[in-house]
Amino acid sequence: MSNFGNKVQFEVYQTMTKPDPDRLPISYEEWEAKAREVLNDGPFYYVAGGAGGEETLKDNLHSFARYKIVPRMLRNAEDRDLSIELFGKNYDSPLLQAPIGVQSIIHEDGELASAKASAALNIPYITSSASTKTMEEIAEVMGDAPKWFQLYWNKDPEVTASFVRRAEAVGYDAIVVTLDTPMMAWREKDLKNVYLPFLIGEGVGNYFTDPVFRSRLESPPEENPAEAVMHWTKTFGNPGLTWEHLLFLREHTDLPILLKGILHPDDAKMAHEYGVDGIIVSNHGGRQVDGAVSSLDALPPIVEAVGKEMPVLMDGGIRRGADVIKALSLGAKAVLVGRPCMYGLAVAGEQGVQEVLRNLLADTDITMALSGCSSMAELNRSILLNTKR
Repeated sequence: MSNFGNKVQFEVYQTMTKPDPDRLPISYEEWEAKAREVLNDGPFYYVAGGAGGEETLKDNLHSFARYKIVPRMLRNAEDRDLSIELFGKNYDSPLLQAPIGVQSIIHEDGELASAKASAALNIPYITSSASTKTMEEIAEVMGDAPKWFQLYWNKDPEVTASFVRRAEAVGYDAIVVTLDTPMMAWREKDLKNVYLPFLIGEGVGNYFTDPVFRSRLESPPEENPAEAVMHWTKTFGNPGLTWEHLLFLREHTDLPILLKGILHPDDAKMAHEYGVDGIIVSNHGGRQVDGAVSSLDALPPIVEAVGKEMPVLMDGGIRRGADVIKALSLGAKAVLVGRPCMYGLAVAGEQGVQEVLRNLLADTDITMALSGCSSMAELNRSILLNTKR
């Protein structure tokens, strides 16, 4: 991906002689505004909203502004390399598409469009347990492109084991266990709009097709979807989990296991003690605990605690290339991108998601070069100034 940013930038200039109001957006704010135009209140705020008064959601963004890049000069950044290595595999860039469920409420092609956009750019796509399309359907459209599977730990341990086995069988490269959603948070906008898409059969594709889940029902979901949804509500999430449960998961897969939702360095140390392969620092995009620490502020102490022992990734508030550079300079090995992709999906389906990711890659490449670095390995805290008071 050497000089990727320059190539994308000049492609835009060369294809346009003047601004075109009908072209796809460039900025995150434009994508969000256009998504608001095409989505009803329920779906839009299900993506855009956060928990409680949305303090955490806002601080995920504001925390990036507290760090300033201090560019270095005369460092020969003509040829750049965005590639990274994770769990023995090489990836073209430090971007992954974050796991987001129920994408069918955003666009009719849902997860298939997002997955194909990721595959086109060789950016790992993380399939959600709560996807409307099944993990098998998503894997099929991605072919050999990199893909991970995000696991919501079910109260029924055999459903959890079945999900992991299915993911491994169709070629997923890693298991991402989301820990911060053992139950739904208090989300005021969703309550106001009386909107929970799972109750109308969205986002349950993996459950309704799972042989273990189906065996727990008196009749198949096709015949009695209401019963299946009700069983889902009783088994989704598991607030009774402890660290010892991770041993159960390791019994059922040899794939790398990452824990998503870690915010405390002591939890990161526990993850290492229990043989976890990686950590994703995340507060679920501000959708779970209002008033929680921002992901970026939680990142440095976690990197300090375990960064030499396992890769630490980060999720929450990534909107532009500068955000990527700041997170990587603070020790993240890679970052996950969520809401921007969903706004791209809402506006233009697969093309929209691809455009969002392509622009973010280009911005990251250019910002890295202008910071005086030519590879991910060169990014460190020396190029940042912390203005937090």
